[in-house]
Amino acid sequence: MRIDGPAVYGYGDANADFHVFGDSPARHGGAETGVPFTDGETGRRLQALVHELGFAADAYADEPELSNLYLSYIHPGEGEPTPASYADQERFLDAELRAINAHILLPVGDRAFAYALEHHTSVRDKTDPRTSEMHATPVRGRGFLVIPVKEPTEWTETDRERLFATLRELLDGDYRQTKGVATTIG
Repeated sequence: MRIDGPAVYGYGDANADFHVFGDSPARHGGAETGVPFTDGETGRRLQALVHELGFAADAYADEPELSNLYLSYIHPGEGEPTPASYADQERFLDAELRAINAHILLPVGDRAFAYALEHHTSVRDKTDPRTSEMHATPVRGRGFLVIPVKEPTEWTETDRERLFATLRELLDGDYRQTKGVATTIG
């Protein structure tokens, strides 16, 4: 993978069942720390929520101690990505999503949600791709459950409570999805 300048690669529990991914460090923070969803308001709001749910040891940290949660970006490079650079980097995100093999995908923002709809569900044409409309509404994917997340900097208290309730309900139930692993008998 070729990234001009410093990059913010995936971070967290590599055996996580929950995978949060966003746009880029330029939009969601981490350029200063090298950790996704840090050094900005997006990170503060998101980390406070995942802390309350038990995924993070602290309400905010530049290097959060995460359990059952992995964080990454579509484009890990610095600066505002171009459409061509997004297209180039999506293959690496796809490989990372499959390597972590989480059950729940949490795309943050419209670009990440559109990516998840196109590449990890079969309902792209039937689902509104705007996180402002689909925030915290589960979407069945191909081997994943997708929970779109509105930009944390735009959350109202109701948005935050809705996401918390959706994730709490998942954590309190059996959220594991059938992965579709092929097997041969005989």
